[in-house]
Amino acid sequence: MALMMSVKTIISTSVAIIATGAMFACVAPFASADSAQTSAVVSSRSFPKASSVKKNLFAESTSTSVDENSKWGGIETLDVPQTESQGEKEAAAAAAAQKAADEAAAAQSAAAAAASRSEQRASIPQADLGKMTGTGTGTGTGAELASFSLKFQGYPYVAGGNTPAGWDCSGFVQYVFSQFGISLPRTSGAQATVGTPVASLADAKPGDILANGTHAAIYIGNGQVMNAMNPVQGTAVSDVSVFGGAGYSIRRVM
Repeated sequence: MALMMSVKTIISTSVAIIATGAMFACVAPFASADSAQTSAVVSSRSFPKASSVKKNLFAESTSTSVDENSKWGGIETLDVPQTESQGEKEAAAAAAAQKAADEAAAAQSAAAAAASRSEQRASIPQADLGKMTGTGTGTGTGAELASFSLKFQGYPYVAGGNTPAGWDCSGFVQYVFSQFGISLPRTSGAQATVGTPVASLADAKPGDILANGTHAAIYIGNGQVMNAMNPVQGTAVSDVSVFGGAGYSIRRVM
């Protein structure tokens, strides 16, 4: 009896084992099938790698290259008028206004200078007008000539000139002496040889001529001279340093 029970137990156990094995044998193919199906799905949904650059059709072109021989129906020869912005128009108007103001200021300055010269001429005493018109008789002293020369302060310097409208250094000296009836050479170098020599500045008297090859002046005393200096300073009083340290002759004519 016990043996029979043991045999039954063994048979039951074997059947159970066999049934379990059969169940796993059935399940495994299903699992394999599922796995294969899943792999196939993943493979079928993959995309190939892009190998070409896609252009942005909406991007604005920043440069163009045109064949110089291209024909565009004559449009390339059109004369397109250039227009100005409001800012450019305002800048041009401001520049024009500034130019007009500068020209007006220059004209006003020139008129003022002319008026000043007229006033200076008007201030010359009537007794001296005959001398200014060239009717001098050669009379007078060096001091009178020096005093007369001072009446031309502020008159313009003009290279090559020898009248009150404009003169250079030797032209001024020549003109002043001519109003006293004395004719002098035109150049400063020649004026440095006229009359009689004076030994030194300490011996100079008003009315003497100080001159060298580059400048000429009329001595007025106290180490000062009256002379036509340059276009900026015009005709004015200065000291003898106007000769720049160069040597000069002192000549007495009257």
